[in-house]
Amino acid sequence: MGIFTRRKETAPCTVEVSHRFESLHAHVRFNNGAVVYPGDEVLVQGPEIMAPYGEVVREDRTAIITRATPLERLWTRLTGDLEFMELCEFSFSEEVKL
Repeated sequence: MGIFTRRKETAPCTVEVSHRFESLHAHVRFNNGAVVYPGDEVLVQGPEIMAPYGEVVREDRTAIITRATPLERLWTRLTGDLEFMELCEFSFSEEVKL
């Protein structure tokens, strides 16, 4: 694997979509034990999965994992903490009510 070369691999996976009051989530589990590292991209093949309210839907699919180059992986590790802060919402207000 070169420093500027990305490689792709195919992995069987199970997609779980939950649309319940207790849990609203979508998870992908790789059935062959593949691991996703920082900077890697995952594309799950097939149409979107819509779970009706109150149900959990599980489907077997195929995923394409595009591995990051060593340079992309390093960049992701160095800047990941900074990008995480964009997800945080801060509020500073003098009007505090308990």
